[in-house]
Amino acid sequence: MVDRTRIEEHQDVKGSDGGHVGTVDHLDGDRIKLTKTDPAAGGEHHFIHLDSVDRVEAGAVILNRTTAQARDEWGVEAVGSAPDETDEHGAQPGSATAGP
Repeated sequence: MVDRTRIEEHQDVKGSDGGHVGTVDHLDGDRIKLTKTDPAAGGEHHFIHLDSVDRVEAGAVILNRTTAQARDEWGVEAVGSAPDETDEHGAQPGSATAGP
């Protein structure tokens, strides 16, 4: 596994083929959280597990997957977070305020 202390905010994340995957926002446990403002992110934070990192060199995080593979595998929400299960009125299912 890569030395996680070498992964820093705003580093470029590249696939093994040299393609741009994203930009490091910060480490989140055993994952890299990518910035949602990166053009490749589509306005969402994405997560890449540290097992996908091959090395850090020349100020960039290089993955052991191609750009396409990394994008196929990246997650878009935090581990353990529940999906948003509110109805059109903003109430949780089964709550006293749930709509008809």
